[in-house]
Amino acid sequence: MDLLNENSSLDNKTIDKLKYDLVRDGLVTYDDIEHATELAIAQNTNIGQILINTQMIDEAHLMHFLEEKLHTPSVDLENYSIDKKCLDYVSYQDAIRFKILPLFIIEDTLTVAMADPMDLFSIDKIMQITKKNIDPVIASEKSILKKIQEYYDIKGKVQDINLDNSKGYNWQEALHSDDLSAEHIQALFTAILKQAISQGVHELYFENTDDGLSVNFKKPDKIYQTGTIPSLLTNSFIQSLKSMGNLDPNVFEIPQLGKLCFNVDDKELTASVSAFPTITGERILIKIYHPPIPIQELNIPQDKIELIKKSLEKPGVVLICGASLSGKTHLIYSILSNLISKTKNVMTLESIAKYKLKNVSQCELNENIGFNLDKAMRFIEFQSPDIIYFEGIATKEGLDFFTSLTLKNKALITEFLAENMDDLRRKFEFSEFTMFKSVISCLIFIHNKESIEVFDKNDLEKYLF
Repeated sequence: MDLLNENSSLDNKTIDKLKYDLVRDGLVTYDDIEHATELAIAQNTNIGQILINTQMIDEAHLMHFLEEKLHTPSVDLENYSIDKKCLDYVSYQDAIRFKILPLFIIEDTLTVAMADPMDLFSIDKIMQITKKNIDPVIASEKSILKKIQEYYDIKGKVQDINLDNSKGYNWQEALHSDDLSAEHIQALFTAILKQAISQGVHELYFENTDDGLSVNFKKPDKIYQTGTIPSLLTNSFIQSLKSMGNLDPNVFEIPQLGKLCFNVDDKELTASVSAFPTITGERILIKIYHPPIPIQELNIPQDKIELIKKSLEKPGVVLICGASLSGKTHLIYSILSNLISKTKNVMTLESIAKYKLKNVSQCELNENIGFNLDKAMRFIEFQSPDIIYFEGIATKEGLDFFTSLTLKNKALITEFLAENMDDLRRKFEFSEFTMFKSVISCLIFIHNKESIEVFDKNDLEKYLF
């Protein structure tokens, strides 16, 4: 039997036994309990943590309630120093699996922090592993997972990838369903990346299913599942992946965006890591970005390259269009790397900076600290940029502001999603784009790697608008 599935049937014993006491004491409603139970089952998470995350109950109130009802002390891990020698009794993998943190030991009794101190299955397993008596104290699941990451210091990294002889490579060759070691989890993710890159895949995502974590590759014309990571490995895999991508592995109720860098055949590649909460658990999407190459090596005639260069020397918009995964961002980075004078003040506003560019001030948006696109737009003019690259405009207000900058002698670069030229025409028929169309000085449409069209303002008025 799958260990995690076996364990999940016994999860949340504490809240399950005391949920009616919570209702009777007026701390939550019965509907709150029912809703939290559904979310906990879907996300394989402790009910108590769901109650806290959804603000149905304050964490301090819940800890105090459990402490009184169970006659078991609670502990605030933020203000607690553990005996680090106790970490030797419980491995990182077991700490994550059972969501426990060893605190101290006296003679043959190991005291551990647990979110679910009535989970007798986990306590029995820990006793078998440590050969010690176990004395549980109460702490929130979120604080336990956070401290596990801090104390065990599991950083992890993507191993170097060599694509030689990788034709027909299958990442499942690296899968050992009963190996929970950090080294195996990292090697497994590296193997998935290797297969994706060898097959020319730039976007892949991981999604929770009844069988485990499905691994899906996305190409412009289709999405296909390449296999499933067993349920036993799912929690460890997600925790490790989020740590490698500089995401907080203890936060799962809000979206997060990070990035990781890794070497492929001695070239450094960058990938964005996006975690998004769903009712079945977090969905994690990886976008792989290859280093920009000289624009002269792309399939663009030299006279058209000169047209792009001249368009950036005057106010207006250079718009790069194409379908999803067509290479719009890659082309923009090539333009920023090769076609802009060193005398220009160039700035970018991006969700993540894919590669460091010379003579360009790259700015990463960060919603967590309030540095969003709205704030960036209001303050970027104080930096007196000549050329600005906006990663994308998602609102009417953003589009209007973007357009207005050309009236202040700014040259702008951005991208726009369109499956083909007819699709672009249809989208630009909306009245919201009337002013925006009038300031486009150059439009580049990527049909595919072999076909890239470049239009000047006269071409646009004649053929498109």
